[in-house]
Amino acid sequence: MRHALIALTLTLAGPALAEDPAPGEELYLSRCGACHGVAARGDGPMAALLTIPVPDLTQLAVRNGGMFPRADVVRAIDGRLSLVGHGGPMPVFGRLLGGGSAVIDGPDGSVIQTKGDVVAIARHIEELQAE
Repeated sequence: MRHALIALTLTLAGPALAEDPAPGEELYLSRCGACHGVAARGDGPMAALLTIPVPDLTQLAVRNGGMFPRADVVRAIDGRLSLVGHGGPMPVFGRLLGGGSAVIDGPDGSVIQTKGDVVAIARHIEELQAE
C-alpha cells in the first residue's frame, strides 16, 4: 500500500514539477525578459521605450551560420562584449548574477570563465533558437 501511495504521489507531482521553469528560464525572465520579451523576440514591455531596436535572440544561430554563438552570448551577459541599448550600453547583469564559478569552451578552444547563472541564461537562449 505504501509503495502505491508513493507512486501515486510522484505521478501527480510530476506535471507540477515539469511546469516549474528551469533556473536559466527564470533568470532570463527576470533579467532579460523586460527588453527581449518572454519568447526572446525583442518584444518585451520595455522595448518600446528604447531608442535602439532590441534584437530577436531567437535568430542568433541563424545570423551565425547555423551555430549558436555561446561564447559571445556569455560575454554579452557578463559584460565582456559591449552592446548598445537605450542609447547606451546594455545593462551588464554579470555582476548581479551568481551561481558559482563556471567555464565554457571558447570557439578557439580557450576556456571562458564566468558565473553559473550566466551560463544558465545562455543555455536557455540557445534552447529558444529558431530552427
